Amino acid sequence: MTLPLLIYAIIGRRWKLLLAVIVFTIINPLLFPVPDNTDAWMTKVVLAERYWRSHETDIGLLNILNLANVPITLYAIYAAYRRNIGGATVATSLSMTLKFAFVAALVRRFEDDLSEFD
Repeated sequence: MTLPLLIYAIIGRRWKLLLAVIVFTIINPLLFPVPDNTDAWMTKVVLAERYWRSHETDIGLLNILNLANVPITLYAIYAAYRRNIGGATVATSLSMTLKFAFVAALVRRFEDDLSEFD
């Protein structure tokens, strides 16, 4: 969820910050140990994403949310580069909203699928 910081770095031409955000995004999965339990919502998000990648076969709401986010995020980056603050802000907000909707739906589906095995 580093998109707002990424957009801020591009708009402000803060290249060191941009590099730091990119590096953090790459190494973030390695920085934190495996959690002791799965009660935390973000832990469920990570587990649900892993599960979804290995089990998803149909085109449904999850894929639509995920795919709709791509052009919006690309536009946010483009608008930031052009220093179109309004466009970058709206696109970033919409992108983040779609991302949160995606992960919320993903966790619900993951929990529903797991409850079938109980």
